[in-house]
Amino acid sequence: MTHHRFSRRLFLLSTAVTALAACSGVATQAGAVTPSDYSDDEWRALSDADWKARLSPAAYAVLRQEDTERAFTSPLNAEKRVGVFHCAGCDLALFSSDNKFDSGTGWPSFWDVLPGAVGTKIDKKLFYARTEYHCARCLGHQGHVFEDGPAPTGLRYCNNGVALTFKPA
Repeated sequence: MTHHRFSRRLFLLSTAVTALAACSGVATQAGAVTPSDYSDDEWRALSDADWKARLSPAAYAVLRQEDTERAFTSPLNAEKRVGVFHCAGCDLALFSSDNKFDSGTGWPSFWDVLPGAVGTKIDKKLFYARTEYHCARCLGHQGHVFEDGPAPTGLRYCNNGVALTFKPA
């Protein structure tokens, strides 16, 4: 009898995890590009040593090794000026300040990206699938996109601040 309870619990747990994974995927935005649109770009030819020489250790860990910076550590989280947020790896414009909002998560968050700025892939590093996004030009990891953002998209692009630079208007 104990064996049946354990099996039932395991079944219910695995069903819940599967449902969570299925519900956590984010559809690719209409008109979004895939990283292959920049496949011949010079940024794609840089070696790992080149990236290490160009980036700070923290930026290298995020952009090239898909690490995550600690929440509430980036000054860009509090950035409120008008301007554009760029990839810290290759300087591609990714987000307009018009699309930035305070998500309360501790990372710079945006409800939309600039056209052609990012590509997405599924990240299964945790026990459920998440949608990860990268700079479309250099493939630098930026963060994850979730379906809990404000209107009009309902999306939250949760970005590592160390993966961005800001250029005021």
